[in-house]
Amino acid sequence: MKRYLIKIIQKIKNFLLVNLLANFEMRYIMLLIALVVLLPACITKDNAVLVNFSDRMEVKNQVEENAVVIGVSNILSPAETVTYYEDLFSYLSEKLGRKVKLVQRKNYAQMNELLRLGRVDAAFVCSRAYITGARQFGLELLAVPVVYDEGPVYYSYIIVNRESGINRFEELRGRSFAFSDPLSNSGELYPRYLLAKMNETPDTFFSHYFYTYSHDKSIEAVASGIVDGAAVDSLIWDYKNITEPRMTSKTRIINVSPPFGIPPVVVSPLSDTKLKEEIRDILLNMHRDEEGRRILEKLHIKRFIPPENVSYASIEEMLEVVEGNAR
Repeated sequence: MKRYLIKIIQKIKNFLLVNLLANFEMRYIMLLIALVVLLPACITKDNAVLVNFSDRMEVKNQVEENAVVIGVSNILSPAETVTYYEDLFSYLSEKLGRKVKLVQRKNYAQMNELLRLGRVDAAFVCSRAYITGARQFGLELLAVPVVYDEGPVYYSYIIVNRESGINRFEELRGRSFAFSDPLSNSGELYPRYLLAKMNETPDTFFSHYFYTYSHDKSIEAVASGIVDGAAVDSLIWDYKNITEPRMTSKTRIINVSPPFGIPPVVVSPLSDTKLKEEIRDILLNMHRDEEGRRILEKLHIKRFIPPENVSYASIEEMLEVVEGNAR
């Protein structure tokens, strides 16, 4: 019995580390609180992980007037995002001859709001977040990356723990599941679409589910055995599998979506026209100079191309199905 309790306690500690920002149903929050209160000696301040988003939350009216403010949605967790984009932002700053400031928000909707208000000049966002922003306030495409040989596309992966006996999405019925963000295409819309085709919803199909607000945290939740399955961005899973396979090696892909239009670089409709053109030209020509190629190679991006070559129609079609199933 003691060994069993220790195992449960360890899972709770892992849960707190991986999912500090996740939204749980109230009954699970209360259960977690009760366990923490009953077992205070098992969770110490040494185990706590605090993420201070305010360190990188500057917006346009809080930075130097001449600075370019670029947002990055939390496709990766905050610390991972800074590491991933650091060289690219330095490159943009050098080419523009201006400071470039990184802005992050906890979720995709908050980043869209900054774009709507013109508080950021440009942003790297999810495909579904772009579609939502385009519908609501005229969010504009600027450029798109090419990562796979198939072109400017990416996929949603449904993953499970490598040691589990689950081999199909349908076998996740009655199990726990992690979504990334309510506005994520690969991390939320695609699995909801699969459920809609089965006349199911997350509430009727899963025992419980929550949002991790970054794909790397979803991968970690599955790898750690905290959750039975998750939907993640193929770009992130593949990148982590190459650069840091410690967690991906503990997961297994059981479902690969059809190709979707890749997450784009977008600009606020309120952004300066000249600045839009400058940023677009820099991105589209990165692969033509040595430093640009080095940064793209580090990011596992072949090049940036004009957005006219990308279609987001399949995502819009999934949205119609999911919205129809919810009515």
